[in-house]
Amino acid sequence: MDKLKQLIQSLTDEKFEKIIGHRRHIHQHPELSFQEHKTSDYVADELKKLGIPFKQGYAGTGIVATIEGTGKGKTVALRADMDALPIQEETSLPFASVNKGVMHACGHDAHTSALLGAAEILSTLKEHWKGTVLLIFQPGEEMFPGGAGLMLKEGALDDPKPDLVIGQHVLPDMPAGHVGFKPGMYMASGDEVYLTVKGKGGHAALPHTLNDTILIASSIIVALQQIVSRIVPASIPTVLSFGKIEGLGATNIIPEKVEIAGTLRTMNEEWRIIIQNKIKEIAEGTAKAMGAECEVDIKHGYPVVHNHEQSTKDALTFAREFLDPKNVEEMDIRMTAEDFGYYTHRFPSVFYRFGVGQKNGKTGALHTPRLNINEESLKTATEMLSWLAVRFLNQ
Repeated sequence: MDKLKQLIQSLTDEKFEKIIGHRRHIHQHPELSFQEHKTSDYVADELKKLGIPFKQGYAGTGIVATIEGTGKGKTVALRADMDALPIQEETSLPFASVNKGVMHACGHDAHTSALLGAAEILSTLKEHWKGTVLLIFQPGEEMFPGGAGLMLKEGALDDPKPDLVIGQHVLPDMPAGHVGFKPGMYMASGDEVYLTVKGKGGHAALPHTLNDTILIASSIIVALQQIVSRIVPASIPTVLSFGKIEGLGATNIIPEKVEIAGTLRTMNEEWRIIIQNKIKEIAEGTAKAMGAECEVDIKHGYPVVHNHEQSTKDALTFAREFLDPKNVEEMDIRMTAEDFGYYTHRFPSVFYRFGVGQKNGKTGALHTPRLNINEESLKTATEMLSWLAVRFLNQ
């Protein structure tokens, strides 16, 4: 294994400028979810140069490529997402986005370039491992219904079926060169909650002649907060937050309609359904008790990301074999959501973080115009995908 480790390190060093080139090209030409046509074609062209067979067109722009090792064995899938966000970049980088209002502000450019780097390394070293590696270049992680679920529905991983799916994600708060793992439940489900309170509006000076939709909406929000504090068991991490309330009245006008929008996050799929039903029951009941009505629309979003316990513990051990053990961290849960959750509910899966923090501390945050990752992190990201794949295949 020491020889294989050295080969991966040596090849990554040799290909590092090329990997950076991939990242800068993709960063400069970002595309929104399910519109990644040029990105998909760029990936396809690189796979052709490497002689790696692939199928393009899953969920519109998705790609699944296949590398066969020497001899029969297990199948490991490596996943990277390709889409960008509707954000105007403010980094002033020489390779900043040329597409107005679109930016790789979540690191998917790093994910894709690292997987292209791993593809070249694994293809070069295929006599050193047995089995099959699938390379998943996925569209639409940032937009519901999510490219992961769509690719699975289209049979992208039906033949061969992977024994393990591995994915990674940038983490600006973690120094470059570090990685982090969390066995078991890791990231929350993500549902969108839309409530519309309807009643009789009118003059604010005559509240007895109408339904105070503003007061009713406020009462519903307060009542719904009791779901987390008084209904859901404390052992199940849950967040119910409302970020928008819109009632187009005035100082002296009570509107006939108030719209509320929020998000539901939880770490338990069974309780997720219970909470959704409770939201509907409480919102409708509160409005009715106050003489109005409330329409409830809950968009069932991404599922919980649940890392396979033993595989993630193994991955943590393998990472410590490759990196300085002090650079391999054990993570806490995150209440953010990821469509990688769809893979975790179909196959044993491992989803982990790699640090992209700049030494000067000016990395920026995810989903902001000033995200600027440390490109040295691409070396760790490429090495980890390659190493984890061969370690699991040769296990």
